[in-house]
Amino acid sequence: MTIGVMEERNQDATIYVGGLDEKVNESILWELFLQAGPVVNVHMPKDRINMQHQGYGFVEFMTEEDADYAMRIMNMIKLYGKPIRVNKASANQKNLDIGANIFIGNLDPEVDEKLLYDTFSAFGVILQTPKIMRDPETGNSKGYAFINFAFR
Repeated sequence: MTIGVMEERNQDATIYVGGLDEKVNESILWELFLQAGPVVNVHMPKDRINMQHQGYGFVEFMTEEDADYAMRIMNMIKLYGKPIRVNKASANQKNLDIGANIFIGNLDPEVDEKLLYDTFSAFGVILQTPKIMRDPETGNSKGYAFINFAFR
């Protein structure tokens, strides 16, 4: 007997996991959410420039009941000291990784998230606070950032 790979995700059995630390990877999410029920798939969209995940991912369970249970027990638990958000996945969230996520380089160390937001919001609706990449130990800017714009 051969088990085929599912071509499409079961939307009702898929959860969105946000607020993820940069140390989190797909294996860690798999092991964590396995505590709530059988996991079918884990996907963490990667940035096309630096190939790091963007702070969120999707976990697909065998059943919708397992996904609902995971939302109840895992929402706001701390992973690497940061509370994670666990919600039902929506088609909107699944398309974030193909949205208008732009790279801004050569940033002055004094540039902060508010300045980026104020400057770039003139060009469209920004979906979330601009993400300045920072050294995890010092908190200093690495000189580049990402801004995620909404489509119209």
